[in-house]
Amino acid sequence: MRLGGKNAIISGAGSGIGRAIAIGFAAEGAGVVVADIIAERALAATAEIREAGGKAEAVTADVSCRRDVEKMLEAALAAFERIHILVSVAGVATVRPFLELPEAEWDEIIAVNLKSQYLCGQIVGRHMSERGGGSIINVTSQLADVAQPMSAHYQASKGGGKMLTKSMALDLALFDIRVNALAPGLTDGGDQSWMDTDRGRAWRPHREKLLERIPMHRAARPEEMVGAAVFLASDEASYVTGSTVLVDGGYLAV
Repeated sequence: MRLGGKNAIISGAGSGIGRAIAIGFAAEGAGVVVADIIAERALAATAEIREAGGKAEAVTADVSCRRDVEKMLEAALAAFERIHILVSVAGVATVRPFLELPEAEWDEIIAVNLKSQYLCGQIVGRHMSERGGGSIINVTSQLADVAQPMSAHYQASKGGGKMLTKSMALDLALFDIRVNALAPGLTDGGDQSWMDTDRGRAWRPHREKLLERIPMHRAARPEEMVGAAVFLASDEASYVTGSTVLVDGGYLAV
């Protein structure tokens, strides 16, 4: 129970990595706010946590919208009174050649992947600063450090998230708030129906190229991100801030 007595908000917690982290945090004793833009996913993840004996509250929120983030925090405080941990997981990805990248698609990726981390970090960080500190984890990507074709917008958002994490760590250390990044590699799991869409079919060749470079020769499972997230959120990481923890199967070691 490394997170016993702590409460966490997790964005994008209705599926994939976010859902795995929410379930993992609850198993470690945390009260969890399961935030997702799709209400049904948030409710399903919350029900799973409660059925296992954990504490969870579902919140529907578009975390690229300031008012939604403010409402998310209000709902979290109504449920748990204090928030000790924020994990910003919400993210989207598309594959597009740079010269064909529409402005609207650029704006969407930057808003969901990067602006949301700024909004959540600022709004929840203010609460933490008034209540004795906390831990913020921004989920970025191995592609914050190395480029691949047809992903300029996604990589800009994730690279921005890495530097945002470092800057937040410097500004928030004064308030005993630690800020770190968790950088997953290629991760499968959850609802894979999108792979049969135009976006998914465009992604497949790039996925195969990524797999070829991974020393462990496979994608990660969402559950394999939980251990690193629990560590960063817990008191075991009390002197860790401004860092990025890679969980990438050795991709960046190549």
